[in-house]
Amino acid sequence: MICFGFASDPSSSKDGVKAEGHASSSSNTGFTVLFVFIGLGAAVVLGVFLFKMYQKKKREEQHARLLRLFEEDDELELELGLRD
Repeated sequence: MICFGFASDPSSSKDGVKAEGHASSSSNTGFTVLFVFIGLGAAVVLGVFLFKMYQKKKREEQHARLLRLFEEDDELELELGLRD
């Protein structure tokens, strides 16, 4: 049987390769989980920011509508001569 020297080298044995592959797999899984959590956090922050902008825009529109309502009443009173 010819082994070509692979059996005498303990660092290249199958057990060494499996242990090394397991460590990098665990590391890759950790990074993947970290990136997923960072992505989810960024999505939540972006969602909250967009919701706050939406609320601000709606509030400004309601305020403008309220001001326009009172401005129209003032113009109507002026047209009817009820107010100088």
